[in-house]
Amino acid sequence: MSTLSSNDGRLKKTLLLAAPRGFCAGVDRAIQIVEKSIKKYGSPVYVRHEIVHNRHVVDRLKKLGAIFVDELDDCPDDRPVVFSAHGVPKSVPAAAQARDLTFLDATCPLVSKVHVEAEKHANAGHHILLIGHEGHPEVIGTMGQLPDGQISLIETEEDALNFTPEDPSNLALVTQTTLSVDDTTDMITILKKRFPNIALPYKEDICYATTNRQAAVKAIAERCDLLLVIGSVTSSNSKRLVEVGDKAGAENAMLISSAESIDWDKVKQSKTIGLSAGASAPEYLTDGVIAALKSRFDIDLQEVEVIKEKVIFRLPRQLLSV
Repeated sequence: MSTLSSNDGRLKKTLLLAAPRGFCAGVDRAIQIVEKSIKKYGSPVYVRHEIVHNRHVVDRLKKLGAIFVDELDDCPDDRPVVFSAHGVPKSVPAAAQARDLTFLDATCPLVSKVHVEAEKHANAGHHILLIGHEGHPEVIGTMGQLPDGQISLIETEEDALNFTPEDPSNLALVTQTTLSVDDTTDMITILKKRFPNIALPYKEDICYATTNRQAAVKAIAERCDLLLVIGSVTSSNSKRLVEVGDKAGAENAMLISSAESIDWDKVKQSKTIGLSAGASAPEYLTDGVIAALKSRFDIDLQEVEVIKEKVIFRLPRQLLSV
């Protein structure tokens, strides 16, 4: 039960603000690439797929002059095109080059690292297992780095248990960067037990930002009657934060797109509220949620920081002087 404040009669709430949260270096870089491309080339600049999975970010970039399309065929020959942060199959830049298009690759460098790993494993003669979610743009991009049949997708522990390779002694493993650390660990454990010789990632594939945001949610979840995660329903890392919070002990964990989608009845019934944001959610959405809570309740705000992030990714050469 919430208690009344002593001054104005509003209900008291404790708000635990997870840190780090929100934009990661890869998302920040991708958004800058679109913004600077518009500044350099003028509008419109075309973007193949959503630059990141967040409607607020996409809508703002549209107002600046970005046009989002599903496929390269939807882009005219005389305008620049940006590839999204999730990465693209090799066929996409090849098709852009064939048309002599100006294109900029906003693929997150950590996703590009997975692409390089997959190619190295393939060149070593391994069949590659990719832990990820079917249909996610990052998975499509990673599988599209190699010819059909060289990568097999593992989505669940059941897949890991049932996968039957042609040569069990000649396998390699890569993962989608935005998965739940714990769930991926469980699948890797199964695969290592079944295939002791499987070549593991040269370095952890799940990105630092995903790992850090999940750790921050774990640090507050057990204290939360209600955990709110700001993010899009299409954002893998945001949905994983909700799952992590739920497993880590939050009484109720919910994904919200902004302050407008808060369930105020649930907030009213909760004494301690946790707040985080996926890696593609801008900080002004977090500020909006905090402001909305403060407008209704007496809020004791406590930031819980598990690590400071200092990662910065360089922009493409074409944009360094913009």
